[in-house]
Amino acid sequence: MTNIPILSLLIFFPFLGSLIILFINKNDKSYKNKVKEIGLWTSIINFFLSLILLYSFDKTETQFQFVENFKLINDLGIYYYLGIDGISLSFILLTTLLIPVCIVVSWNKINQNIGYYIASFLMIECFLIGVFSSLDLFIFYIFFEGSLIPLFLIIGIWGGKNRIYASYKFFLFTIFGSLLMLLGILTLYFYSGTSNLTLLINTDIPFILQIWLFLSFFASFAIKIPMWPFHTWLPDAHVEAPTAGSIILAGVLLKLGGYGFLRYSLPLFPEASEFFAPFIFTISLIAIIYISIVALAQTNLKKLIAYSSVAHMGFVTIGIFSRNLEGLQGSVFQMISHGLISSALFLSAGTLIERIDTKNINNFGGMFKQMPKFSIFFLIYCLGAISFPGTTGFIGEFLVLLGAFKINFIICIFAASGIILSACYILWLYNRICFGTNNYKGIVIFDDIYIIERKTEKGNLGEHLKLSLVRFMSLTDDSNSLVGKIFANCAERTK
Repeated sequence: MTNIPILSLLIFFPFLGSLIILFINKNDKSYKNKVKEIGLWTSIINFFLSLILLYSFDKTETQFQFVENFKLINDLGIYYYLGIDGISLSFILLTTLLIPVCIVVSWNKINQNIGYYIASFLMIECFLIGVFSSLDLFIFYIFFEGSLIPLFLIIGIWGGKNRIYASYKFFLFTIFGSLLMLLGILTLYFYSGTSNLTLLINTDIPFILQIWLFLSFFASFAIKIPMWPFHTWLPDAHVEAPTAGSIILAGVLLKLGGYGFLRYSLPLFPEASEFFAPFIFTISLIAIIYISIVALAQTNLKKLIAYSSVAHMGFVTIGIFSRNLEGLQGSVFQMISHGLISSALFLSAGTLIERIDTKNINNFGGMFKQMPKFSIFFLIYCLGAISFPGTTGFIGEFLVLLGAFKINFIICIFAASGIILSACYILWLYNRICFGTNNYKGIVIFDDIYIIERKTEKGNLGEHLKLSLVRFMSLTDDSNSLVGKIFANCAERTK
């Protein structure tokens, strides 16, 4: 397995899938089914490839593993340099897990430009895996910025009525921060003569230069998380995004900022990180407390969950800049936990919203009687969101609080108050949706969710997926098909 470029395969296999989708004849009667099937099975195969990565990963090794390194631009000394550690592996697995979920969630919900829609999610997967495996600053920046474009299209084309405003707000916020980071990367490159992360870690950078470089990287990562007061784009993006867009945004894209702090800011600018730690603790506590209070006042279902994400990511930044083992472990665990829990909450919200076409919490109620299975699952997700003991959220935030306690007792107290506030707005949300009565005229008798079987327009989803697998395999076996030709050419080049 060591001779196989597994990281490049994980990056470019979804890219290949997206290209195949874009070249399928749109006049074909089975166009929509082919697009969905290719997208789904491409993402599923990539998930199993990531499991191979997990199986082959050596937990005792402290160096980067599965390294791929060759010169990309000779004159500039820029390398195609990939490698992962345990942190990278966790986020790659999270990405490959959520992309198939996004495609399945959209199976019968998206009909307009379905090919571009599925291709966008495969491109997001390509860029995200690239971000988590890049060890060259320029390659990292390309993948980091590339992830912005597909999500911009997903929100702007398939979003709600205010999608144009939300997509451009998201784009302008993130591109501004990214341009500042690019200036920092260029400065670091001209100072050191390299963009290789492993070499830069051992480079002695003056304190003043560290300050300016840290701020340039901070501008991008803080907006991506997002930290207060750079958070205002997130609620609008979530409200207007389709359900699958909210899942991948909350599940993975928000983690790019935290990953950037861990991978680049702390090791490259240690003195600057220590210098700015009190400032970051302050704005993180504001995010936890103030944003939680703002969440209490929300009546929009998706906006409330979006504000809860901002509050929970405040724990992540506190854990990172505590710079001790407990805090760092807690921040990583919290990001993975939040990626799963927030995705589940947005999936649940989408399930309700799509039934009656309203996001107003006041229009729901009594769902436990109509949808008992859904209500039980929703309760589990809500308990995870409030860090209830026994859930993944509890482990992450407990470790963060422990790390903060070692730094400053006051930080720990104020951060812990955020857990109480999160319990207030999450339990209020669950109570308003699942209990009581509802007189909203749009309410009908909802069908509950199906654990094993879910109906589609043409029958059982399980049977449909079996048929789609057969079709997908037939496409790859047919030497005259586009897919067959691509695979044949790849095989020929490897000989």
